[in-house]
Amino acid sequence: MEECEALCTRMAVMVNGRFQCLGSTQHLKAKFGEGYSLIIKLRVRPDEQGIDASLDAKTQALMQFVSSMFPASQLKDQHEGFVHYRIGRAPGLTWAHLFGAVERARLTYDIEDYSVSQTTLEQVFINFARMQREVQVIESQSCIRDFCCRCCNGGCCK
Repeated sequence: MEECEALCTRMAVMVNGRFQCLGSTQHLKAKFGEGYSLIIKLRVRPDEQGIDASLDAKTQALMQFVSSMFPASQLKDQHEGFVHYRIGRAPGLTWAHLFGAVERARLTYDIEDYSVSQTTLEQVFINFARMQREVQVIESQSCIRDFCCRCCNGGCCK
């Protein structure tokens, strides 16, 4: 997928032999992506007493903040001061809103580093692949007639 993003100006996607979309990689990500990925690393201070308890408390507070700030968020992973969220698309959710909220929370929740990224092109293609199904083989003539009659209300079978 990295090659596609680097070399292609427009891409077409077909699922089960049907044309689904055509556009730039950015257009595909914006239209068919699932939103943003937010990864946050909390600062661990070696001078704190009970590092694990302190880190757990900070992590819980941060998770409550993200859930309240972005209701369409889904926790993907959380361990050792790292928190990974998928932030779903929502009306009014822009890059500026997302970055601004995390920047304002940096000092409050002791955030050392964070990353915000858009859905990858690979994730978009995986979502299209989920739509794909195996082609069904029609085994008898009566099945073809039954299918035809359901499609055209019997007009071609008379």
